[in-house]
Amino acid sequence: MSLAKTYSPADVEAKWYQRWQEQGFFQAKPNPRKQPYTVVIPPPNVTGVLHMGHMLNNTIQDVLVRRARMQGKEACWVPGTDHASIATEAKVVAMLKEQGINKKDLSREEFLEHAFAWKEKYGGIILEQLKQLGASCDWSRTRFTMEPKLTEAVLRVFVDLYRKGLIYRGVRMVNWDPLGGTAISDEEVIAKDTQAKMYHLKYEVVGQPGRFLTVATSRPETVMADVAVAVNPTDPRYHDLAGQKVRIPLLGREIPVIQDEYVTVDFGTGALKVTPAHDLNDYELGLKHNLPVIDILNDNGTLNEKAELYVGQDRFAARRNIVKDLQEAGLLDKIEEYASIVQTSERTGAVIEPKLSLQWFLKMEHLAKPALEVVENDTIKLHPPKFKNMYRAWMENVRDWCISRQLWWGQRIPAYYLPDGSFVVAQNEAEALELARTQTGNNDLQASDLRQDEDVLDTWFSSWLWPISVFDGFDDPDNADINYFYPTNDLVTAPEILFFWVARMIMAGLEFRKEVPFKNVYLTGIVRDAQGRKMSKQLGNSPDPLDLIRDFGADAVRTGMLFSSPAGNDLFYDQKLIDQGRNFNNKLWNAFRLVKGWEVDNALPFANAQAVSWFEAKLAETVAVLDEHFEKFRMSDALLTVYKLLWDDFCGQYLEMVKPAYQHPIDAQTLSATVGFLETLLKLLHPFMPFITEELWHELAERGPKDYITVAHWPKVTAPANSADTLAEMDKALAIVAGVRNVRNQKNLGPVKQLELAVKTDDQAAILAYAPLVRKLANLSDLSFAQEGPAGAVSFVLGGNEFFIPLDIQVDAATERARVAKELEYAIGFRDSVNKKLSNEKFVANAKPDVLERERQKLADAEAKIAALEQALKAL
Repeated sequence: MSLAKTYSPADVEAKWYQRWQEQGFFQAKPNPRKQPYTVVIPPPNVTGVLHMGHMLNNTIQDVLVRRARMQGKEACWVPGTDHASIATEAKVVAMLKEQGINKKDLSREEFLEHAFAWKEKYGGIILEQLKQLGASCDWSRTRFTMEPKLTEAVLRVFVDLYRKGLIYRGVRMVNWDPLGGTAISDEEVIAKDTQAKMYHLKYEVVGQPGRFLTVATSRPETVMADVAVAVNPTDPRYHDLAGQKVRIPLLGREIPVIQDEYVTVDFGTGALKVTPAHDLNDYELGLKHNLPVIDILNDNGTLNEKAELYVGQDRFAARRNIVKDLQEAGLLDKIEEYASIVQTSERTGAVIEPKLSLQWFLKMEHLAKPALEVVENDTIKLHPPKFKNMYRAWMENVRDWCISRQLWWGQRIPAYYLPDGSFVVAQNEAEALELARTQTGNNDLQASDLRQDEDVLDTWFSSWLWPISVFDGFDDPDNADINYFYPTNDLVTAPEILFFWVARMIMAGLEFRKEVPFKNVYLTGIVRDAQGRKMSKQLGNSPDPLDLIRDFGADAVRTGMLFSSPAGNDLFYDQKLIDQGRNFNNKLWNAFRLVKGWEVDNALPFANAQAVSWFEAKLAETVAVLDEHFEKFRMSDALLTVYKLLWDDFCGQYLEMVKPAYQHPIDAQTLSATVGFLETLLKLLHPFMPFITEELWHELAERGPKDYITVAHWPKVTAPANSADTLAEMDKALAIVAGVRNVRNQKNLGPVKQLELAVKTDDQAAILAYAPLVRKLANLSDLSFAQEGPAGAVSFVLGGNEFFIPLDIQVDAATERARVAKELEYAIGFRDSVNKKLSNEKFVANAKPDVLERERQKLADAEAKIAALEQALKAL
């Protein structure tokens, strides 16, 4: 036998991944004879490299896809990457800066040449890394959100929505990222807790020298954009100031005092500075009172000429300077520290500025209503369903989507401006020119007379089309791929993008295909460290996934990540999880080597019928439980079910039952059954541990050229007759073995020392039925029956039976009485808890018959155990 003593992942993983690809096992095409199973990858950014979140997310996807493939479905997992407009442009700008090149010195075309070159060099790194994880994607279908066909789809959708009246251009308050130089959506804003300062500024009342109106603000650098001070009309402190004017500190410009119920009387000073250009609520207040708008900030966060003071200074530098100048002028009443929340850009980390800006928007109300309905009625199921509340809250309070970004990297907005300032929306320049001529009646217009909008579309405006566009469903809405693979089946993603990716994909699917894009959404948790912090390279608390794969093997990392990752709950990463994954690999490897090392003697009779029947029943029971876990997306439970079946039931019990004595042969029937069990176990393990199972699959038997476990049939195990009785009886036998082993541990007796066991029972036949197995597993020299326990014996009770182990040591009667009394106390407590449940009329009325029967059996067993323990205590 050539199988190595220890498992070496490095020698196995690259070999099998290459062979799977050579055989084309991951490639999928429409096949009317098979049921489709489709997953589209949440496209990672082209700037990305594999991190712990990717590891978890893609492992779950791969488990689902591999199992579907084994179920005989046409499993299609579409990979790809997202162009990530803001993040990628920032990377390219930084790269050019290192080369001494400023983006401002380049034309758009020159910059895009650099950007595409960067994408070609770095953009596919993460996909190659996913191969090391074992991801069984159909790599021939790899897509990129800015490839020509997907860009055409984006532009086609923009034009369609514009013509439906759902896209418009207007001035709105947006989240402005001064570092990225672009607007970002609400969902790309990260709120961070911080300690801030509240500055109490003194506005002098015009015509009343020495009287000041004190206003509290956290942003004194914006006072130059103030256009009013607002007070509540019911506030008696300011009744006489209604219609009066105050002077802006330092600047001296006069602004009115207005009254509005919006102002809270008991918050701060009860007086609110109104700055419509730099606060959303102030903007709404300004519209209501017809106030002017003064925007004092440049796009890069510096103050412009309209500020009059501190022009050209960064906003935070201007804050420091104006506070100093206000103090010197006696116009700063006080400064207070307070806990606050600062809004930052997800992409650059910069503090967001609310900013009035001319942008493109998509009306969301029309799209959101049906997208909410399909989740509410479970046409699309969220796993876990607790996220329906979050989804509903978002969708019922949806705001129009700002879809324009002030960048060059992305799909350019297909709006073309005419010399008179009007515009047309068209998919390309030729169509735009035709529209412009029709709109103006001027057939002399030339393409050179048109100017395309400089902005690009939000990255999510391409990725919301992903489940359709990857199958070219906009280019050819009736092609074979889209008709077969759409709608997809399962989406695996993170809760933080539930709204701005998942919800939007649902909207797009219903709007453009009149069908939901997927049926299930599995929401993973966040991978956190032991302190509860999200793992990130910036914090330095995240191991490199590729290092983990190199050191432990992909199978160990995959299982380690899944051991404690229930849907929707965060995974608290611990190195021990990966160690446990590696130990699991080694356990399987060693079990396989043990079985393959047995010599067979065809002349021997079938000696292990009980053990084989039991494991057949256990296997059938476990496969049913496992399939239910998969159907309900309990991925961690599914893995732990297989783990227990292999580690405890197969290795810990079954192999111990059937393995021959040292250097003795095994009978052919037992070996055949054991090899069959191993083959089934390998199939059940394959979605979780694809590499080691493929290796052992080929070691287990001679295989044909296409006979790989990755395309083997998922086990369908039929429970043998009387399997429930078989399992129940074996449970009793194994409980006896556990009782003996517990005594060994208590008395520090090694497993090699043979012990005697005497049983006091009213049902000797039940004990005798499994006596040979009990003798073997518990290492007994004798198993006999007795009416009373031998002197100096240690006892334990199971059900209504009492078991005695004579020992060559003095047993302390007091200690033994205390032990039995403690066991009796626990048994009484257990009986009372079962009685309480069975006395609950509501439980009895609603419980299934088999559940009731189990509870009644528990009660009977507890009563029998209590009686035996009471008798044992009396004897002591």
